[in-house]
Amino acid sequence: MPTTSNYFHLHLVSDSTGETLITVARAVAAQYANVTPVEHVYPLVRSQKQLDRVLDEIEEAPGIVLFTLLEKDLVARLEDKCKQINVPSLSIIGPVMQLFEAYLGAATTGRVGAQHVLNAEYFKRIDALNYTMIHDDGQHVEGLDEADVVLVGVSRTSKTPTSIYLANRGIRTANVPLVPGIPVPHQLETLKKPLVVSLHATPERLIQIRQNRLLTMGDRDNDTYIDKQSVADEVAFARRLSAKFNWALLDVTRRSIEETAAAVMKLFNDRQRSRPSE
Repeated sequence: MPTTSNYFHLHLVSDSTGETLITVARAVAAQYANVTPVEHVYPLVRSQKQLDRVLDEIEEAPGIVLFTLLEKDLVARLEDKCKQINVPSLSIIGPVMQLFEAYLGAATTGRVGAQHVLNAEYFKRIDALNYTMIHDDGQHVEGLDEADVVLVGVSRTSKTPTSIYLANRGIRTANVPLVPGIPVPHQLETLKKPLVVSLHATPERLIQIRQNRLLTMGDRDNDTYIDKQSVADEVAFARRLSAKFNWALLDVTRRSIEETAAAVMKLFNDRQRSRPSE
């Protein structure tokens, strides 16, 4: 790759959805602030004909090749082509599978997309997503006690996207906005089973996010929504409620959705472990 370039081609070849590849590749690429990958994603590559198209594109735009292929003939052909045109290639799951095989003393089943089978865990995630969509933004508060986690917080504390992320991990998540002057639903005050987590951020961060939101919506007249004192009052109101009801507090000021969800999952798992078995 020319040292003067700010971009490089990144080819992600998978015989399944490609989610694993994308996650790993982006996690690594994020460590290189001065270069940006141009992603070429090829999901569901399961035949020689499908691989032909991939190889043509790799040759046309050479770059790093990462793959999660299980069919040995496809792997061999992809690696041979990469060596031929002098581009680096790496199997993301190959070394891990070899480690498992050496430790367990058993060969893999070679099932493509085995992590996406329609098992009980899959249907648990679907149930959680359905629940979360129905109980978004304070809707149907009468069903809050059926949640695993209830997120509360003022506007723009990432309640909805965090809820959806958690639901995709099989955690039934509801979220309820906290608004000064509007009483908290009594169902929220008396919850025993779900973990209630109060998401909060600094007023400065909330104002920044809200300003971007208003610009996106073309709304330039909602001064109270981004007024410094009003936002500070909202934050203080949310903190008082959290202290009153002993809700877990989580600062999301500098957290991504993924980091917030991971922190909530840790709180949830710790709580589950500390509960006496019924």
